[in-house]
Amino acid sequence: MRKALAAVAGLAVAGLALAGCAGGSAGGDKGGDPNQVEVFTWWASGSEKTGLDALVKVFDQQYPDVTFVNAAVAGGAGSNAKNALASRLKANNPPDSFQAHAGAELTDYIEANKLEDLSSFYKENKLTDVFPSTLLDRLTVDGKIYSVPSNIHRANVVWVNNNLLKKAGIDPTKAPANLDAWLSDMKKLKDSGVATPLSVATDWTQVQLFENVLLSTLGADGYQGLWKGDTKFDSAEVTKAIANYGKLLAYANTDGTGQDWPVATDMVIDGTAAYNVMGDWALAEFDAKAKTYGKEYTTWPTPGTDGTFDFLADSFTLPVGAPHANAAKDWLRTISSADGQKAFNLAKGSIPARTDANASDYPAYQQGAMASFAKDTVVSSLAHGAAVKVSWLNDITSAIGQYVSTKDAGALQSALVQAQTKGLGK
Repeated sequence: MRKALAAVAGLAVAGLALAGCAGGSAGGDKGGDPNQVEVFTWWASGSEKTGLDALVKVFDQQYPDVTFVNAAVAGGAGSNAKNALASRLKANNPPDSFQAHAGAELTDYIEANKLEDLSSFYKENKLTDVFPSTLLDRLTVDGKIYSVPSNIHRANVVWVNNNLLKKAGIDPTKAPANLDAWLSDMKKLKDSGVATPLSVATDWTQVQLFENVLLSTLGADGYQGLWKGDTKFDSAEVTKAIANYGKLLAYANTDGTGQDWPVATDMVIDGTAAYNVMGDWALAEFDAKAKTYGKEYTTWPTPGTDGTFDFLADSFTLPVGAPHANAAKDWLRTISSADGQKAFNLAKGSIPARTDANASDYPAYQQGAMASFAKDTVVSSLAHGAAVKVSWLNDITSAIGQYVSTKDAGALQSALVQAQTKGLGK
């Protein structure tokens, strides 16, 4: 998808507080043509641009008198966009709306007084009636809501090449019961001639794999306790999770760092790798390569996480001082509307945030994801900004990067302990 490199994201928000409040309110429009809306994203190519284009088409239908100005910034898996956005916010020159991940990622913007409270917008548009409480709870900060989600993604998904598993005598439709069983299957694949049972890519995909291992090893309560301090990173359970992570990486490609997520996903598509742990934005990649779900590939929750939905969401904001705030609210109405969410999510591979969506409008994978979100235990993704603020994620990303290079489990656990202490302000 995905996301801005964590270190760059940290730099992007670090100076926001220095800039102070942008001044002014988002209650009206200031300067220029009021009938336009500038929307800032990093959806500049691939399935992400396809999803944005589908959303803009609905917006044009719903608000034909408002011109959509696409301020997408390409390159760097979002890092270029984060840098550009930070510069604009510090200069008090915000776009009318910008993309971010729902949850803790918004903390720095909120603390720097860069975002408008959208609680009244939710009330006026009856969004609290159509968004589930599991989502609303993750959007609410001190009783206020600062973003509008366009979707819900799942991060604990394994994408499986059916043919490779069948050749190794493994049933691709049956998920291993736990990580040990999955590792056993990877050995079978290796013995059958598959050089790369598990594909990984750049740093955030390595963090996403680690969060999946934490979730599998600690369980939902233990995993969530890490971000509240109830579970300690120096615990025996985390030690076991790090050991499990190392065992998985032993079956992974060694050249992933520096490659973005489509490279790792394409390895499963073309049969170079058997498995890839990736969010369900990967669905659009399989669709683009004309692969049939259930025939050439399948999916299941990361072993040991069945019954848990590892959540993240793309969302849009209303910055303080937005030049065309009224048009920005029109944009927010479109992305939260039934038609907007349907068009976007059919293209993106994610599921709608609205509970009144018709599951029959979506293909098989998304129907299953919708059912899972409705009944499973929902936890917040670490790698995608939902669980912790950017500075804490930066520290974890750095620690994982060192571990991938050195395989020093003790050093990783010590770094994680320090990151937790710092992140919790202790």
